[in-house]
Amino acid sequence: MEMFVTRAGFLTSVQDLGRTGFREFGVSLSGALDPFALRVANLLVGNDESAAALEVTLGGLQLHFNDDRIVAWCGGEFEVQIGSRSLPAGHVARSQAGDELKFRPPQIGCRGWLAISGGVDVPIVLGSCSTDLRANSGGFQGRTLRDGDVIPLGPRPGSPIPATRISSWTAPHDWASPAKRDPTLRFIRGVDWNRFNAATLQRLASEAFAVSPDSDRMGVRLTGPELRRIENADLVSEAVAPGTIQVPPSGQPILLLGDCQTIGGYPKIAHVITVDLGMAAQLRAGDRVRFSEVSLDDAHRLLLQRERALERFRIGLSLRNP
Repeated sequence: MEMFVTRAGFLTSVQDLGRTGFREFGVSLSGALDPFALRVANLLVGNDESAAALEVTLGGLQLHFNDDRIVAWCGGEFEVQIGSRSLPAGHVARSQAGDELKFRPPQIGCRGWLAISGGVDVPIVLGSCSTDLRANSGGFQGRTLRDGDVIPLGPRPGSPIPATRISSWTAPHDWASPAKRDPTLRFIRGVDWNRFNAATLQRLASEAFAVSPDSDRMGVRLTGPELRRIENADLVSEAVAPGTIQVPPSGQPILLLGDCQTIGGYPKIAHVITVDLGMAAQLRAGDRVRFSEVSLDDAHRLLLQRERALERFRIGLSLRNP
């Protein structure tokens, strides 16, 4: 029960829903940068939602299995093939032993999450199988995958698709393919909102920002209109989380992602809402992004709506596999 990596691609790592409960000790969350996409992909193949899977960055991944597996993926606009068959995002397929699975570079977005029935079987570190690339721990030997790696897989669970071909049904499009051209990310006001003048706040909500090449799993660095504080007094470091938008002295904001630090001393002007973090995870160098303010009540309502829809999706999958 193994997976053989022919080509590891640009940056492929083992991720699950992250390492929760240790932020007070300075341990980053890690995990899939779009946890919801990972949950959906895992449900499609019959796994527990939190099962370890592969996070693929910018494609180039080629692998095969030594037994039959059910696979599904969600994420950017990749072209994915199993043998000669095309596997669209959000669909489910059975990969037979020896079939090669390929991720080609994406047209839109930059990341995809590949779920495999049985999950990736790596040791649990602090309650999670996720790879912490900065700490070189977790995942597969604490690192990204390399050409020639042999990755252990867990036992295959019951699957929602007994057929040998690609499913005609799929997960909802926005769940399976969250990447957008020129996305608008919704935000709520941060704790330091009032440290910025009205003109700066207007620029944040009305002008576009470009994604810098100097971005990674820790955060997306943005270039564009300068965001200046009213005063430059030093701030006490406080808690930050994925979605926090910090503004360093340069005035060029940083949108934090899953590998972000646990505290930060830059002012926190805003926070991207949870349901839009999937779009944020797809930002790559050269992309343009805008921001739009919503209320905290709206953020809660949108998250609750999505969770209710996911519960209906779970029920639908269970009816396909009684």
